[in-house]
Amino acid sequence: MIGRLTGRIVEDSAEGVVVIDVGGVGYEVTVPLGALGRAAREGDGVVTLYVHTHVREDTFALYGFPTLDDRAAFRALIGVSSVGPKMAMSILGALPAGELAAALARGEASRLVAVPGIGKKTAERLILELKGKLAAAPVVAKGAEAPRPAATEGKAELLHGALTRMGFRPAEAERAVTALGARVQTEPLGDLVREALALLSSK
Repeated sequence: MIGRLTGRIVEDSAEGVVVIDVGGVGYEVTVPLGALGRAAREGDGVVTLYVHTHVREDTFALYGFPTLDDRAAFRALIGVSSVGPKMAMSILGALPAGELAAALARGEASRLVAVPGIGKKTAERLILELKGKLAAAPVVAKGAEAPRPAATEGKAELLHGALTRMGFRPAEAERAVTALGARVQTEPLGDLVREALALLSSK
């Protein structure tokens, strides 16, 4: 089983599938939205992903995460009835492990239901089964702010594509992108997706 990969990202699609080159071998890995911006990086763009190897009779897939907590959250999620890898990745794309743990601890079903594909019953089941079992988000001192990755070209297109793949209509995705304005080019994709989901769920 593969537990960790450290290498250079040579392909990166809006669908969340990346190819990481490790010693000349390219591994295709599915990552949550915004995960690459939070992953540990070394010189020359080398990134480390913590990997869950998903093996079934007809499937061999790699899922990569920026932290061990995110991987642990993924494994906990797919252990819940009716939650598969795709749904777990959607949840972690909207709520990284720390935020997910906090939402579960507070019983905030609304934050889970805001993720496309998550209904009220599934949200309640997640809270019931996982409350208190995930690592909570670290407390950030007042005035401190986490470093932001550099802006990338085409962020608006990536955000629009991510929202439509989550089940929103193109017009809805366009409305969210427009509402976020200039922040689209300065904030991490994962943060943008969460803000867009909040905007769309409030309408």
